[in-house]
Amino acid sequence: MEIKRSGSQPSGKGPAEYFTGTVRVDPLMKPPEPARVVGASVTFEPGARTAWHTHPLGQTLIVTAGCGRAQRWGGPIEEIRPGDVIWFPPGEKHWHGAAPTTAMTHFAIQEQLDGKTVDWMEQVSAEQYGV
Repeated sequence: MEIKRSGSQPSGKGPAEYFTGTVRVDPLMKPPEPARVVGASVTFEPGARTAWHTHPLGQTLIVTAGCGRAQRWGGPIEEIRPGDVIWFPPGEKHWHGAAPTTAMTHFAIQEQLDGKTVDWMEQVSAEQYGV
């Protein structure tokens, strides 16, 4: 058994290459192989969001605070709130982040395939974001 104590893993800033706005990433889990699951708590300040991206084995989001937005390529922007669980299938191009005036935190859970959890793409424009 291994216990990661609260506060024992440093927070990180979401890199500008993959995020728009201020984003904090707090690692939750990355167990050793053969386990494949990776998870983090991600906090987006108002208006902050990911770039478009996909996951080779899909992604689950669990919203824990605030109000946010999520969109799959070609679909409508969806409002997401605490308690919502969002599933993006493998290879589905999507983005997620905070609402324009409200911060949002979610747990992001995905599995690694050959050590990779995400394929990053272009930034989400202001027009795509809906402002």
